[in-house]
Amino acid sequence: MNLKEKLNHIPTKPGVYQFKNKDGNIIYIGKAKNLRNRVRSYFQKNKYQTPKNQSMIKRIEDVEWIIVRSSVEALLTEANMVKEIQPKYNIDLKDDKSFPFIRITNEPYPQVLLTRKIEKDGSKYFGPYTDVKSLRYSLKALHKIFPVRSCSFYMDDESVAAKKVKLCLDYHINKCEGPCEGLVSRDHYNAMIGRVIKFLQGQTKETEEYVRKQMDIAAADLRYEDAAMYRDQYNAVRRFKERQRKVTADFED
Repeated sequence: MNLKEKLNHIPTKPGVYQFKNKDGNIIYIGKAKNLRNRVRSYFQKNKYQTPKNQSMIKRIEDVEWIIVRSSVEALLTEANMVKEIQPKYNIDLKDDKSFPFIRITNEPYPQVLLTRKIEKDGSKYFGPYTDVKSLRYSLKALHKIFPVRSCSFYMDDESVAAKKVKLCLDYHINKCEGPCEGLVSRDHYNAMIGRVIKFLQGQTKETEEYVRKQMDIAAADLRYEDAAMYRDQYNAVRRFKERQRKVTADFED
């Protein structure tokens, strides 16, 4: 199937698309709420096309796409693929901007932050994200679902044992589990960070199932405060998923 024929068979669902050159190399990756409309728009005559866009379009010989379930999944998938593949035109078209990343710090008790600067310190980075509005919502939802510490102190086993950092308001409103005073173990905290990583990779179903299971266990053990905390996290996951099903705003690049 040649490129022209493919353009007529692209689905109208949300997803991520890849443009390839004559050698089969991926030269650009993008996302769209309607794959067909977005991809076909590149090949319509448009006097507003930039020289860089025109240069890219001349080199497109093939297109492939991946269908996803929501705008956020498209956002995360696009960012992860761009980071891994680094297509020529993703870099060339956006090298004059500073797009944000989600950073998971390389610490015994990691922080989850929004940053525009990459440091070679062993931290994990997700991005760059071109849709800043969706990114901020995702980060806000993430902090509601996962009680990741919001303090900026460096924290290790020694500082925890010495109680150098005190409990803050987040602990008292169930937004943090108090790793600073050893109320949860380092292993427990880092297991949660592992779930954060999967969440950022679009694996929300696993997060939902885990939180629901913990809620049921806590309720069965009569740990009602813990059950209420997990209930709130579970509801946050559900609201997050429901919002993605109802997204109508244009999130195209």
